[in-house]
Amino acid sequence: MRIATWNVNSITARLPRLLAWLESSGTDVLCLQEAKVAEDQFPRDQLRELGYEAAVNATGRWNGVAVLSRVGLTDVVKGLPGDPGYEGAVEPRAISATCGPVRVWSVYVPNGREVDHPHYAYKLQWFEALRAAVAGDASGGRPFAVLGDYNVAPADEDVYDVAAFEGLTHVTPGERAALAALRETGLSDVVPRPLKYDRPFTYWDYRQLGFPKNRGMRIDLVYGNRPFTDAVKDAYVDREERKGKGASDHAPVVADLDV
Repeated sequence: MRIATWNVNSITARLPRLLAWLESSGTDVLCLQEAKVAEDQFPRDQLRELGYEAAVNATGRWNGVAVLSRVGLTDVVKGLPGDPGYEGAVEPRAISATCGPVRVWSVYVPNGREVDHPHYAYKLQWFEALRAAVAGDASGGRPFAVLGDYNVAPADEDVYDVAAFEGLTHVTPGERAALAALRETGLSDVVPRPLKYDRPFTYWDYRQLGFPKNRGMRIDLVYGNRPFTDAVKDAYVDREERKGKGASDHAPVVADLDV
């Protein structure tokens, strides 16, 4: 079974690439982030032609998550129980579903913006709500994973130059402590192998030749429980999908499981 996560940075802009990638990659379940489309405009028909059902939590221009599956899609839960919301609004940042023998969450963790910004406090609150929401499944006997754009690099080696991030979000002790608390529910980081270079970055900024110079970060993560990680036979970053015209600034992270 092949499971992947990908921040597509607008499914409308990326649809031809997404459909081609699904057809060529043999992916069974794909967790999507930053759909940036209203739910009634999600391209269900095009995906159905390739054999995929879609569970979607999206409201329009910003955010938006989905789970695509060709191995079944049941017990869908939209949103994060206990979501703290931001400025009075609950954003579409989480969705969960059962796909065959595996249950998954697709999450788009708040960016945090700046350390002294209210969005940073919201990010940490959101992480705590996520931890509480997944704890039961994380400690259970069914393969379970939380996949998505976490907007946190777990360790210094997960950014191209930690000095370049001094004082910035994505690498702060508070964010990394939130990741550690999530792992303590029974989840482990499925670290993928890179297809090029020595570090499995998943995101490269569009600006300042970030991708050609490999100035990347590993912020798209697969956190699985013991039954999930025990079944993983391979995991990799599909760096090739970050190349070329019209690419997302994130690459897919793929995990192959024997389940």
